Order: sequence, then structure tokens, then C-alpha cells
Amino acid sequence: MDVFTIIAVLVVIAALFGYINTRFLKLPNTIGLMLITIVVTLLVLASSYFDNTLLEHEKHLLAQIDFQSVLLDVMLSFLLFAGALHTNFAQLKVQRYPILVFASLGTISSTFIVGALSFYLFKLLGLDVAFIHCLLFGALISPTDPIAVLGILKQVGAPKKLETKIVGESLFNDGVGVVIFLTIYQLAKGGTEVTFGHVAELFLVEVIGGISLGLILGWLTFRMLKSIDDYDTEVIITIATVMGGTILAQYLHVSAPLAMVTAGLFVGNDTVRETAMSKTTETYVDKFWELLDILLNTVLFVLIGMEMLVLTFNKQYIIAGIIAIPLLLVARFMSLHFPIKFFAKKLDFVPHTNLMMTWGGLRGGISIALALSLTTAMHRDLFLVITYMVVVFSIIVQGLSLGKLVKKLVK
Repeated sequence: MDVFTIIAVLVVIAALFGYINTRFLKLPNTIGLMLITIVVTLLVLASSYFDNTLLEHEKHLLAQIDFQSVLLDVMLSFLLFAGALHTNFAQLKVQRYPILVFASLGTISSTFIVGALSFYLFKLLGLDVAFIHCLLFGALISPTDPIAVLGILKQVGAPKKLETKIVGESLFNDGVGVVIFLTIYQLAKGGTEVTFGHVAELFLVEVIGGISLGLILGWLTFRMLKSIDDYDTEVIITIATVMGGTILAQYLHVSAPLAMVTAGLFVGNDTVRETAMSKTTETYVDKFWELLDILLNTVLFVLIGMEMLVLTFNKQYIIAGIIAIPLLLVARFMSLHFPIKFFAKKLDFVPHTNLMMTWGGLRGGISIALALSLTTAMHRDLFLVITYMVVVFSIIVQGLSLGKLVKKLVK
């Protein structure tokens, strides 16, 4: 099956699922699409007992897709740039210190807390999983999804300060989480001597290099936008920033996700918009990236739903997944507790910020993509089943109840 056919099939399915959600369910895109894909996938599995033709076609389609490459190397950059472009930069600037602490120290501490808790959980269930592999699981499950939660927060009219913290942290912890994951992945692979110095160097180069590249890309984009007034060309320039910037980041071995977040924030801030874009250009840029954001998210959740077809489920894996859900919520609450306590009075935090950020930390496509990149020796099937269960729970249960929780606690 050629690339165009695969893309065409995914877009047609995405359009159909999006229509069903908009026409009948009327749920936030992320939640509606996840529900529809689960139902359709279960129907395909049920129909396979009578005729497995459709199931085999879906499995063949999935086998043609390199999930790690598609999600991490392509879609993630576009999604993070789009999310950063529409982030309230003024609020983000005010909340920059807690957001940076949440995204860095919070993600690192969450990785180790989840790793330790899951290590003992697996021992309790009789699963022999090395601690370094548990840390890999902690790294891949700690990043949260800014796109999934943003629409929900806007829908319920959450306070801007709270929205900025949750979305800002999610934007940056995706990039930081990928860096932590890749660092631990190198340790877990073994075969080469890895020292603390090597690990620290890899981490710093990825993070600092990614942010620096993002600033350079953002500035170059700003200068080009400022020097012309043609909305068609200016939209193409922003696309080139993401595509060219991602390839350059991979070539330089720095974090492409962090580079795209930084570039998106630079281009999307009010100063750049007022000085480099006309009102017409601003409208077209915003609408284009909003449309692309919706399309990619729709395709992403179709892919994630279809991945259920190739998962290996057994009793121990399912029990581990069920227990992991509350453990992850506890780990997230703990990782945010001290940073929130430290900044709460200085920046006038909304009451119950920790509880709302914990419940609003929805997991999404990046966790699935990282789990898919694991090798068999790293207990790929186990972590993929647990990750999928966590993602489904967070998007459907937490996503559907987050609005009510925010309304109740803010009130």
C-alpha cells in the first residue's frame, strides 16, 4: 500500500469520525474521537469472529505505518507549534517560572516516582521487570497532552491563570519528556559504557540546543514575516519553519519538540503579531494552524484507536493497567506538590491548583508513540497495554469530568 493511499484512508476515516462526533455526540473532539474509535474497533474485533477480512485489512494498514517516525518526527512538531502559536503569551510570561519548574523538575520527579511505584507493582503481580525499564515507563507516561485539555478548559471558561499553567506545562513537558525518555533509552539499551557525564551532556544538549534553535527559527520567521505583506506567502513561511526546523533539529541532534514549542511561542506572541502581521495575515495564519491542528489530532486518535487491534492482552497486563491508573494520579500529585507550594503565594494561584492540574494532566499520543518505540526486551507489550489503558481513562473519564471539577472547585 503506497503512502498516498494510507494517508487518504486515514483522512477519510478521520472525516467520517469527526462528522459523527460533531453531528451526533457533540463532545470535545479528543473525547468524541477516542470514544468512536474504541467502539468501531470493538465492532471490527467482534465481526472478525464471523469474517476477519476487515480486521486483516486494518492490520495490514497498521503494519505499513512507522508509528515512531510518524508521531515523533512529523506530527508532534506540527501539533506543538500549533498549540504554542495559540497560547496566551502574556499569561505564559507571568507564569513562566512555575511552568518551567513543572515541566522540568516535575517531569523528572514524576518519572522516578512512577518508575519506583511500577517496579514494586510488577513485583507484586509476579512480573519480572528491571528498574531501568520501569523508569522508561515513567518517562513515557509522564508527559501530558496540551491539545486534549485546552479545548475542555476553554469550553468551561476556566480562569486564564489555571489554563496557562496546565497548557504551558503540557507544551514544555512533552519536549522534556521525550528528552528524558531518549536519555534513559540509551542506558536501557546497554552495550556501551554510559557515564553520568554522558547522560548530563545528552540531556543539556537536547534541551538547551532545542530551545536555542527554536529562538533562532522564531526570530528568522519574524524577520521574514515583517518584511512582506502577503498572507499566502506568510502562511507558507510558518509551514517551512516547522518542517525545515524539525529536519534541522534532527540533524543537529537537539530536541525538535522543544524547538517547535519555542518557535511557536515566539511567532505567536502579541508583539510579533502586531509588528509583523497584518490583520488579514493573522487571521489566515491562525485559521490555517487551527485547521491543521484539528486534522492531525483527528488522524492521531484514529491511529491510536486502531492500535487496539494489535495489542497483546493478558490478565496480568490488564490488572497492572487498572492499578497503574490511580498510581499515576498519585505520582503526578506528588510531583506538582512542592513547586505549587513554593509559587502559590507569590503568583496568587487559583485554589486547588494541584488537584485540577493532576486531574487535567491528560495523557495522549506522545505516550503511545514512545511506548511503540520500545523493543521486545524492554517489555513493549506490557507497557503498551498499560499506556493504552491510561490514555483511554485519562481522555474519557478525566476529560469528561474535568469541566465539572473545574467549575465546582473554582466556584
